[in-house]
Amino acid sequence: MPGVPNPFSASDDVFDDYDAFVPDHIPDPGPFLGDHDVLTGDAHVAFHELTRDVFEERTVYDMTFDYNLARLNLDTRHPSAGYRYAEQSDDPSVLRAEFTPTTPFCPQSNTLTLASFRAWNGLSDRHDYDMVRVRLHPVHQNAAQINTELAELETVYEETGAVTRPEEPDENR
Repeated sequence: MPGVPNPFSASDDVFDDYDAFVPDHIPDPGPFLGDHDVLTGDAHVAFHELTRDVFEERTVYDMTFDYNLARLNLDTRHPSAGYRYAEQSDDPSVLRAEFTPTTPFCPQSNTLTLASFRAWNGLSDRHDYDMVRVRLHPVHQNAAQINTELAELETVYEETGAVTRPEEPDENR
């Protein structure tokens, strides 16, 4: 409703700066990143700044908090939520991104991870990776189902270059 403030919005003083790497305010790398080269410091910051721009262009927004999903990594109220990244150890041209939601039942997790995959890979000319693989941290109640869907979408992308399935509209085909 117009004029009613969003109770989840916050002033800028609860956010870290985009150019800061604050390990205490981002999730620990999960199992999808396990044996891979996790980005830290400047490497994490650089990819996350690019993520902010790509998510802004593709409107990957967390509707609960009413902000660009990349900002979740900077929200000090949710230090164990957001994205972590790793270069795939057997193929550094592939980046792995694991999303940890704010709650184990976050209803937006499917939409947010699919939108993230589509944004990063649909605008692949913006980064140095052949593919960004995305998974949902297993803390989420539907992680197995959502991760299966993401893996299937990767296969479509590898085979066709499309970021959606053939039956879905895709402006990037």
